[in-house]
Amino acid sequence: MEDDSAFIRGIFFTLLFLAVLAVGAVLKVMAEVTLPIAIAVLLALVFHPIVETLHSKFKVPPIIGISIIFLFVFVIMFFLGGLLYSSAKTILSLYPKYEERLLTIYLGIADIFNFSYDEELSLISNIWGQLGIRSSIQKFAFSLSNTLLGFIKNLTVVALFVIFLITEMGLFKVKAMAALDGKRPGRISAIIKDIVSQVTRYISIKFFISLLTGMCVYVGTMLISLDFPIIWGFIAFVLNFIPNFGSIISGVVTTLFALIQFWPRPMPVILVALLMLATNMILGNFIEPKIQGRNLGISPFIILVSLSVWGWLWGFLGMIVALPMMVILKIICENISYLYPISVMIGSKPPRKK
Repeated sequence: MEDDSAFIRGIFFTLLFLAVLAVGAVLKVMAEVTLPIAIAVLLALVFHPIVETLHSKFKVPPIIGISIIFLFVFVIMFFLGGLLYSSAKTILSLYPKYEERLLTIYLGIADIFNFSYDEELSLISNIWGQLGIRSSIQKFAFSLSNTLLGFIKNLTVVALFVIFLITEMGLFKVKAMAALDGKRPGRISAIIKDIVSQVTRYISIKFFISLLTGMCVYVGTMLISLDFPIIWGFIAFVLNFIPNFGSIISGVVTTLFALIQFWPRPMPVILVALLMLATNMILGNFIEPKIQGRNLGISPFIILVSLSVWGWLWGFLGMIVALPMMVILKIICENISYLYPISVMIGSKPPRKK
């Protein structure tokens, strides 16, 4: 009997593994459809409590509440987009100045490492030729531009999905409980409540910590007189949504630009590096874990794996939604007996024996 049970369990996990591969293939191939839906679901989970609060306390109809939220978000994006566009135009106009500084730095490095330098070629051609990274940069730029264009193109679709998801979320709970609760009433309701609570908490805290990080970087770089502080603040805000690696990338990029701008003065560069390090250490390694507490309970190794997998599936946006997706997966696995071992492996600590 035990052998039969073990055999059935083995068959189940084999089929589950094949199903995961099939779902992954579908998510990859149909990314233009599945990514907007995934983002809309996460945004709906975050906005739904706000809409419910507006409805219960101020008697604002749900559709009006959603419209207010989207109007607020649109105004912020429009204002921020204008600032970023203006900064980007300034960067292009000042490009010769930065290339001259890059040339000075590169010549110093070339002397140390015995790089060749062809004066008939531009600085960029020399650097790219020596380091062999032209194709990598082109690939990254192409991928980033596609991501941004895709995001703008899908923004309206995501907004429509969010509106309909929020308006039907209450009805969905009722239908799910009626269809799936069966012999254990309340289980589906508890799962949905747990998912909404944890994902909303995670994204809300992550948003405000990222916003605070961006503001600190903006104010700090402005006080140090680093050019384009709004861009460095925005980069810090966006990349902070990527666990572990985002803040590192933001710090490296900002410090490298400080090196180009302030060369050969070391003090401003050191101040920028200390600013990025202190901001990410205090907010990312102290305040955020203190607020989040043990709310997520996901293994750091699993977080890294999920970043790689979701990043491969959906690119940059996939890395942003990776952790909320893992939270949802963990909660679902916790409440299904056959999938409970997966929840244990995903978790950061083994469950206590009762």
